[in-house]
Amino acid sequence: MSFETLADLKAIEGEMAWDERGLPKTVYEFLTATKDKFPDRPAVSYQLMSGPKDKAVTLSWNELHQMTMQAANMFRDMGVGESDTVAYVLPNCHETLITLLGGMIAGIANPINPLLEPEQIGSILRETGAKVVVTLKAFPKTDVAEKVAEAVRHAPGVHTVLEIDLNRYLTPPKSWIVPLIRPKNPGNHHADVKDFNKELARYNTTLDFADGGQDRVGAYFHTGGTTGMPKVAQHLYSGMVYNGWLGQRLLFTEKDNIMCPLPLFHVFAVHVIMQAAIASGAHVVFPTPAGYRGDGVFDNFWKLCERWKISFIITVPTAVSALMQRPVDADISTIKTAFSGSAPMPMELFKRFESTCGVDIVEGYGLTEATCLVSCNPPSGAKKVGSVGLPFPHTDVRIYKGTPDGPVECGVDEVGEICISNPGVYAGNTYTEADKNTDLFYHEKYLRSGDLGRKDADGYLWITGRAKDLIIRGGHNIDPAEIEEALLAHHDVAFAGAIGQPDAHSGEVACAYVELIDGASVSAEDLLKHAKVHVHERAAHPKHVEVLPELPKTAVGKVFKPDLRKRAITRVFDAVLEKEGVDARVALVVDDKKRGLVAQLSGQGAVSDEDVSKVLGAFVVPWEWAAA
Repeated sequence: MSFETLADLKAIEGEMAWDERGLPKTVYEFLTATKDKFPDRPAVSYQLMSGPKDKAVTLSWNELHQMTMQAANMFRDMGVGESDTVAYVLPNCHETLITLLGGMIAGIANPINPLLEPEQIGSILRETGAKVVVTLKAFPKTDVAEKVAEAVRHAPGVHTVLEIDLNRYLTPPKSWIVPLIRPKNPGNHHADVKDFNKELARYNTTLDFADGGQDRVGAYFHTGGTTGMPKVAQHLYSGMVYNGWLGQRLLFTEKDNIMCPLPLFHVFAVHVIMQAAIASGAHVVFPTPAGYRGDGVFDNFWKLCERWKISFIITVPTAVSALMQRPVDADISTIKTAFSGSAPMPMELFKRFESTCGVDIVEGYGLTEATCLVSCNPPSGAKKVGSVGLPFPHTDVRIYKGTPDGPVECGVDEVGEICISNPGVYAGNTYTEADKNTDLFYHEKYLRSGDLGRKDADGYLWITGRAKDLIIRGGHNIDPAEIEEALLAHHDVAFAGAIGQPDAHSGEVACAYVELIDGASVSAEDLLKHAKVHVHERAAHPKHVEVLPELPKTAVGKVFKPDLRKRAITRVFDAVLEKEGVDARVALVVDDKKRGLVAQLSGQGAVSDEDVSKVLGAFVVPWEWAAA
């Protein structure tokens, strides 16, 4: 069924308590139930290339189940028990999904972003105690194999690396050419290296060991972006099943075809989409290893939707913006809904997409720490553009303000921190590192999201900013969302990110970075003038606007603000050092776990510590000399 109002969702919640619903306890039970219901229906399809007639491989629910059991048996035979970790560093392909599901059945699956640097991958492998790592065999145009080999060198617990060769998804003559141009396979680490598919074929297609039958941690997901050392969140089976149940109850049936160009190392694709597909029997299509980032995906997107008779599109605002710069050149009459997450969609983009494509957009909200889903707008009924909709059944969202006397719940439309309690929240144990869970909960159950928001009189949830993204100018809090919305209102701006740049007087002042739409050429000076008119609070007027060819983004399309902060620190520090005649410059800005962002300077020896301190000592951002 669908839903239209908060009353509809409350009626579902009122049917029974969550623990009384009799849902599967484990991923094995979850997947097996779907295989038994829909053995011959398509489960997942994948194509390496983005063309609407390129080779595709489809697995039925029975085939996916069989290969998942083989993987689970293989991992268990390699010494992976219920508390042991199977990590994977992979782009999208069928083996990625098989590793995910098989890893969760045998032990704990740990998806890792292939865009991370080797030291970050190695840090995650050590943090999760990974025993087995699944990754790519060296392949043209990707350095994943090389990065993983370097990471494994620094993860002594890894004893086996299983490699997947994407060449099997190609057809001649391309499949003949790859072996001739394939990069040399990396080595130089201690682990055994084996062929994933050859090993998989050795194992039975039914489970050889007893499934535990109880709720437990089944996955580790790292949070954060592409710099710094990410934290690792723990996900219970029950949280995954909850995400799947929501999709099946409110959005999908076995007759739906879902286009999902999002990565299988992120909770949006893994929990929101794949768990919902398992619960409902829907068919999921993954185009290219890199999804939306893949060659030709945006150019061929509507033709791919026609090919697969897509009914649901899974997207993010950055992808919608890119699609709106291309014509709708195919029959997309089968598409009912686009489900968008990762960030609220700008009003103009929302309207343009719906009018151009004739497709309803459903905006949702979730976060890794809650196993994902929290709320979404009704697929039918009243939508409030810019909100992230209504909290799902069995999800309790509270807006709190922290005070010296403890948290105080906010009233209607009063902004505070969004806090969540639902079956996806692992209260008290969200992160693997115990100290990271300190002060993470209110009343020992409400997860503090770090997002600023409010609930209106109809129960709709609105995100107004990011608590840790607040620009604090001389003790005055500035919400960066106001600056971003003003810049996004300019017809030449595609994306905007506002942050606080270091300031010797006020601590921080606002600055902004923008990415323009294709063909636009507005100047930074004109954008500054535009911001002064449209940003209503004088203190929030950005002191600097810079146009970049492309804003840094996460894998799911969010503007990645840590990179912008590093850029701002470098620019401000270099300018003031030059102005004061100090011959030192920022070589690198690093993310230190205890101190936050730290500027590392070049010029040691030519310049004294005292000279640098006289210039940079007024800033709150610390500095140190870069290693020689």
